[in-house]
Amino acid sequence: MSSESKKSKDSTATSTNATINVSQIVDAANQNVTKLVNESSKVQPQYAQAISNLQQEYIDALRNAIQRAFSVQRQLVSSNDNFNSFVVPEAAAPYVQGLVKQSDDLINNFISVADINNQLTINALNVLRENVKNFSRTVEAAAEYNSNLAKSWASSYPTFQPQQFTTGRQ
Repeated sequence: MSSESKKSKDSTATSTNATINVSQIVDAANQNVTKLVNESSKVQPQYAQAISNLQQEYIDALRNAIQRAFSVQRQLVSSNDNFNSFVVPEAAAPYVQGLVKQSDDLINNFISVADINNQLTINALNVLRENVKNFSRTVEAAAEYNSNLAKSWASSYPTFQPQQFTTGRQ
C-alpha cells in the first residue's frame, strides 16, 4: 500500500471521527446549556417571590415608621400644655388652609405622576416581552433557514468533493 493511499484512508477515518466528535461536542454543549437554562428557570419564581416579599416588608416598615413618627408628634402636642393652648390666629387661618390645600394638591399630583410612571413602566415591560417573543420567532426562522442552507450545501457537497480531490492530485 502506498503512503499516499494510506494517508487518504487515514484522513478519511480521521474526518469521520472528527465529524462524530464534533457532533458529540455540539450535542453535549446543547444539553449543558439547556440544563443551565432549565435550572435557572426553576429558581426564577423563588427570586421573584423573595423580591416581592422584600418590597412588601419595606412598604410595611415605611408605613409603620410614618405612623410611629406622627403618633409621637401627636403625643408630644397633646401632652404639652404649650402646644394644647396654641391657637392659630384668625388672620393666619387662610394661609394655613392654603398650605394644607397645597400639600394635598402636591401629594395628589405626586400620586398622579407615580400612577403614570407605573403605567409607562408596565407598558415598557409588556413591549419588552413582545420583543423577546419576536426575537424567539426570529431565531426559529433563522435556524430553519440555516438548517435548510446546511442541508442544501451538504447535498451538493459530494458532487464538489471529487472535483476538489482530482484537482489536488494533478
